[in-house]
Amino acid sequence: MNHFQIALRAIIFFVITALFHGCQESKVKVDSGWGEYLGGPERNQYSHHDQIDSSNVGELQIAWQYHTGEMGQIQCNAIMVDSTLYGMTATTQPFAINAATGEEYWSKRATNDNELSTSRGLVYWEEGEDKRILYTSGEWLYAVTAEAGQPIPSFGEGGRISLKAGLGDTAKNKMVISNTPGTVYENLIIMPLRLSEGTDAALGHIQAFDIRTGKVAWTFHTIPGPGEFGYETWPEDAHKNTVVGGANNWAGMAIDRKRGIVYVPTGSAAHDFYGGNRKGANLFANSLLALNAQTGERIWHYQMVHHDILDRDPPAPPNLLTVTIEGRRIDAVAQVTKQGYVFLFNRETGEPLFPIEERPVPASTVTGETAWPTQPFPTKPEPYAKQTFEESDISPLAENREELIKIFRASRSEGPFTPLSENGTIIYPGLDGGAEWGGAAVDPEGILYLNSSEMPWHIALEAAATEDELNELGTGERLYTLNCVACHGADREGNPQSGFPSLEEIGNRRDPKFINTVIQKGKGMMPAFNKFSENELKALMAFLLEQDQPELDIKEPGLGKGSNGKPKIPYEISGYTKFLDKNGYPAVRPPWGTLNAIDLNTGEYVWKVPFGEFPELTAKGIPITGSESYGGPLVTGSGLLFIGGTKDGKFRAYNKYSGKLLWETQLPAAAFATPSTYMLNGRQYIVIACGGTKLGAEKGDSYVAFALPDDLKVK
Repeated sequence: MNHFQIALRAIIFFVITALFHGCQESKVKVDSGWGEYLGGPERNQYSHHDQIDSSNVGELQIAWQYHTGEMGQIQCNAIMVDSTLYGMTATTQPFAINAATGEEYWSKRATNDNELSTSRGLVYWEEGEDKRILYTSGEWLYAVTAEAGQPIPSFGEGGRISLKAGLGDTAKNKMVISNTPGTVYENLIIMPLRLSEGTDAALGHIQAFDIRTGKVAWTFHTIPGPGEFGYETWPEDAHKNTVVGGANNWAGMAIDRKRGIVYVPTGSAAHDFYGGNRKGANLFANSLLALNAQTGERIWHYQMVHHDILDRDPPAPPNLLTVTIEGRRIDAVAQVTKQGYVFLFNRETGEPLFPIEERPVPASTVTGETAWPTQPFPTKPEPYAKQTFEESDISPLAENREELIKIFRASRSEGPFTPLSENGTIIYPGLDGGAEWGGAAVDPEGILYLNSSEMPWHIALEAAATEDELNELGTGERLYTLNCVACHGADREGNPQSGFPSLEEIGNRRDPKFINTVIQKGKGMMPAFNKFSENELKALMAFLLEQDQPELDIKEPGLGKGSNGKPKIPYEISGYTKFLDKNGYPAVRPPWGTLNAIDLNTGEYVWKVPFGEFPELTAKGIPITGSESYGGPLVTGSGLLFIGGTKDGKFRAYNKYSGKLLWETQLPAAAFATPSTYMLNGRQYIVIACGGTKLGAEKGDSYVAFALPDDLKVK
């Protein structure tokens, strides 16, 4: 496709879009701002604004910087409505600032939840003079006034409702939060959920709440009950949440408001890595669901992984776009995945727009596990992440290459669906993709833009400790063994290069109150362990702080089990471990991260370039290696692509037609968030959150806005 054809398509798209918005009534603000998460209901991370273009992007300056006062990872994609920018802090507290100056209007500070998780954004909704902001913190969905951030008493109880409201009694004392903003349809908000990924996971049902009252409007059962479609793909009692849970939407949704269809990608069933207790295909886990947004009824679905045992759930909202295939204009929905695939469907019918083949995949060698014999493989586009890891792929930059070869030869590595094994398996693409929660941008021409990681992981399934072995441990050590070893290691040494800190001598580095809060509330990607009784928490704290175990009432039911009835499975993973060389670099040959442009009209690549770098390697004359990245791209009508997302802390602009790097700047902290853009008073702004922290990057607390100097505002 030449540039003239691309431009012509863009003009047609803008005309259709203008006509559509002109005749539709929406409860979500549509203006020259960025009124919804990822730019709109299509989640396309696209803006038609074109004041900043290839001729002047090099002149961008910081227009303002807003410090939240709360250091830590910020994943938020800020929204802008009526000259006000709304965002979230590192501790899931909302704020409102002047979108032209960064001046604070209001902010919430330290709700009673004291939540230490992350938030990717919030929701604006209006009906007449009723203008609301909806956001989550802990297990709660809050509604506050957009003007002042004051609670709305008519919403639930005192301005909040529990995200557990439609999940039933089994969710009690289980982790239920939300990292991703809800999706609005008329007066409903349909909510994502983040759950535990162990056997103590709650049910991941999809819930819609009435925005005016907070009442549950409908619930869709992702783990079906008797008489419901998909029930036979699970063990008989799976819906009772006594053995399995999960199948939740955590990544967010997209919505076609004209058709009244919400598109919901669902997560894996729990336990993530062992499915011997949930034999079957496990609908509707790892699926793309098309639901009636008003009622929650299923219209169609497609399962992208059957009986997932590798945490291969879709990581980002789908994209709604229109493509031309064999001369036919088709409204489509595209879903990116951790394993490196793009699935493309007819938005109304669920028909694949490129053939998908069920291909044989390796069997499991673990006793009790039955891996599904085939998995779906799209024939187009080609995967954006490499699919195999062979001995020849071990990094030539590794100083301990022979050691890595030895590990490889002792491990399984048979393609993207190789099951975990007791000797260890190379998972490639790794647990974090491929694609991650930043997702893809799509422009009106049907070109999808996506950052992808090339990080192998190495994980084994190990026999879990027996009851006799556990009974020999003190209460605190038993709790640690059952709940903490997979991430922080049996010796508490952690795995910092994979994002899991050491807990050795933690009492010398952290206040006990902070440790206690993190255990109960979670922090970043660490789940909340609010299931512990008071005595269990005391025992675990004493173990972590290397203190004498407290005297406890040994008659307390289940003391030290750390489960409250949590079912026990025979295996546990060796740890969330990336396959790295001795210097902490990926053990695979570069590139370690790419930026991709894929034409979804044809399924062909427009371009692919390495994305991200390690400055110390570049300084040695090593070509740009690429790196892991989180947060997604922003594409504009002027042909630019803006993206942060890398540990090197840079913010970059590329030519969207060629992938050529046009501009880069060093941010105050790494930005693991997707940027936003808007026009205000004749000036285009691009805003990105800079919280650092992830991948070992230094912490930050700010949102930074870039704009052109006044004398260059020519459009």
